[in-house]
Amino acid sequence: SPGDNAGVDLNNIPAGAIQRVEVLKDGASAIYGTDAIGGVINFITRKDYTGVDVAASAAGTQQGGAGKRTLSLSAGTGNLSTDRFNVFGVLDVQQLDRLRSGQRRFISEHPLATTLPAQMSSNTYPANIDISGAQRAALISAGLLPAGSTSSRVNPSAPRCNPPATVYAEKGPGGVAGCSYDYMEDTEIYPDSRKIGFIGRATFQLDPDNQLFAELVQSEAKTKYVLSPNPVRIRSLPVSILPDAYRTALSAPGLPSTFSGIRYRMAEAGNRSNEVTSTGQRLLLGATGTLAGWDYDVALGRAENKAVDKYVNGYVLYDRFEAGVRAGTINPFGPSPQAGLDLINSIKINDEARKAKGVSTSLDGKMSRSLATLAGGDLALAVGGELRHEHQTFTPSDLLRSNNIAGDRDSTIPAGELADVETADNTRKVASVFTEVVAPFTKELEMQFALRWDHYSEVGNTTNPKIGLRWQPMQSLLLRASAGTGFRAPSLSDLKRPTIFGTTAGILTDPQCVQQEGSIDTCTDQWDVERRSNPNLKPEKSRQFTLGVVFEPVKRTSLSIDYWNIEKRDVISTLGEQVIIENPAAYNGKYIQRDEDGFISSILLMKENQGKLKTSGFDIGGEWRTERGPWGRFGIDLSGTLILHYDRQFGPAEPFRSNLGVFLNDQVIQKWRHRVNFEWDNGPLALTLANQYSTGYTDQNTTYDPYTDKLLPPNHVKYYSLWDLTGSWTVSKQLRVRAGVLNLFNADPPFSNQAWFFLAGYDPSYTDPRGRSAFVSVNYSFR
Repeated sequence: SPGDNAGVDLNNIPAGAIQRVEVLKDGASAIYGTDAIGGVINFITRKDYTGVDVAASAAGTQQGGAGKRTLSLSAGTGNLSTDRFNVFGVLDVQQLDRLRSGQRRFISEHPLATTLPAQMSSNTYPANIDISGAQRAALISAGLLPAGSTSSRVNPSAPRCNPPATVYAEKGPGGVAGCSYDYMEDTEIYPDSRKIGFIGRATFQLDPDNQLFAELVQSEAKTKYVLSPNPVRIRSLPVSILPDAYRTALSAPGLPSTFSGIRYRMAEAGNRSNEVTSTGQRLLLGATGTLAGWDYDVALGRAENKAVDKYVNGYVLYDRFEAGVRAGTINPFGPSPQAGLDLINSIKINDEARKAKGVSTSLDGKMSRSLATLAGGDLALAVGGELRHEHQTFTPSDLLRSNNIAGDRDSTIPAGELADVETADNTRKVASVFTEVVAPFTKELEMQFALRWDHYSEVGNTTNPKIGLRWQPMQSLLLRASAGTGFRAPSLSDLKRPTIFGTTAGILTDPQCVQQEGSIDTCTDQWDVERRSNPNLKPEKSRQFTLGVVFEPVKRTSLSIDYWNIEKRDVISTLGEQVIIENPAAYNGKYIQRDEDGFISSILLMKENQGKLKTSGFDIGGEWRTERGPWGRFGIDLSGTLILHYDRQFGPAEPFRSNLGVFLNDQVIQKWRHRVNFEWDNGPLALTLANQYSTGYTDQNTTYDPYTDKLLPPNHVKYYSLWDLTGSWTVSKQLRVRAGVLNLFNADPPFSNQAWFFLAGYDPSYTDPRGRSAFVSVNYSFR
């Protein structure tokens, strides 16, 4: 999305262009870049290719939605040894289908009205009405409310309401006389997405030792995001727009001619839909080879990414919509007349809201050679560096700046008044130099020394060393260790992204309001927020070390365990909205703004240096293989991580809080995660049964129990385990077929009461809502 801080979408790299993937788990800051604190994953693309490959795949889910289809074409010609050139290209096309929340049983069978009523919304269709005490008394006298009612929020359609999304929930935010909105019945979990990517490379052999190459990567992704209809609150409306019975009751002598307002869901405008188009291009020109005893690799590159966010449905001009409600043309309490529908259709927005562009131009190179011969091998030296210029722009549309888009505006200022959303045009320069020495002192002992210096024009210089040791006292035993420092400069988006207005991701209850009002009825909402960057951010810094052992007791059996320890300082993050709202004494005035009645008017979410993060744990691996026999070969692979501690600060002076096995702020850190593969290979046929597992944890605990007006008791989220069964059949040298069933036992995501993510009832950060799915892929090579 334009202006966000997301990294590169690796799905845009054509799968057929990837030659291999390298994973380095220990600190890699001194070699790959200072922000590679915990290691690095390298996707190594092909350098040359001859022949033609065609690959296609299709996947579908048992419960519908979230299907995927891909088509890939690879073609290349030219032999570097004989023709002295190679040219190849890979074209990859993907289509991902949307997944609506109503298509999943674990959502439809556990509606928020019975599981988490406090996370429902008070913005409904038909609209809820907020009234005064005197108006409530008039409704009681007219028989429209029961005697003794204390409700300050009513809905003329209650208790029928308008299911399945607008429902009667006695303990929802609509209260006993209103309706509540279950947005999980009316949204999408996965968006519809279409992607096309291309990578092409031409390599020319200048002489036996040197090559020139040019590489082009081009991609485009179009994604359509669909959410529930826009919520809107309009204050101080005339009694004359109310349904007949309510209008008559509230027009009695002595009563005001207006009521407090409505909490409305703009269903007649349709679901909020925006289409984000992201395009990327990278051009690389370089040379590689050997010169004067040095192996070298140098390249000049330019990468450009653009993103355009376009509203295509569900968004309207706020001022004209509000005027239509006040005039009675638009009926918020039921179907609007044709004139109202015509007005809504005429003010719908189908236009760009914002766009962003980022350009990175770089010159990088590295050289390596052997300096001497030691007892264990060559003493190797590598040196390298990079010069990079980054340029980022953010351009809001005139309409966005006018503060007149319902659902994307600053509600604290009038429609038409310029919002604090400015055009941004920012640049910075980055320079880096690194060196690495690998010294095999003996055949048993090898050491690595690395040093990297980086300069960022925004934040200054940093120097980060790394030392590594590898000692193999016997054939079956290897000991390894490393230590180093790291540094992560804030991105341009962290520093200078324009303000973005919106609402909290989840439905949150204000504890100060509960104490003031005595009930959650008027204290639970999706509050307005301002998301701001911070030009005063300092860079993150880190220290990390690892210590590990690899043991091979018998042939074809290997066990490994690596201890790692990382400490970060000045961690760049945003304090979570629920952490802010549950601590009004600490954050009133700083992050929480309130109106004259004490209700929240907005919450500030700003990038900050939050303090320290300390974590440690073990990476555990195992591999076992049998000899190939009449029934083939069997094997087991295990890769797991055990976290010992994960402690965070939410401010430099704040105490450490453990995030291990507890949902805190914006995430949960499970104590144990693993993937284990049980494999069988018998020539052309192979099968793999795989299990992914993560332990349970203590849930986020910021949701109120509407029956007691107190926080819900702690919830334990159970473990999560998925089993996949996949197989492959090599029909011939040209044809290979793969198929499989993912989530073999159709496991649902475990229930969670988290309110950090918009999707309620489960945690989408580590679970898979697709359920059981199946896929098949075919690859044919013309060689």
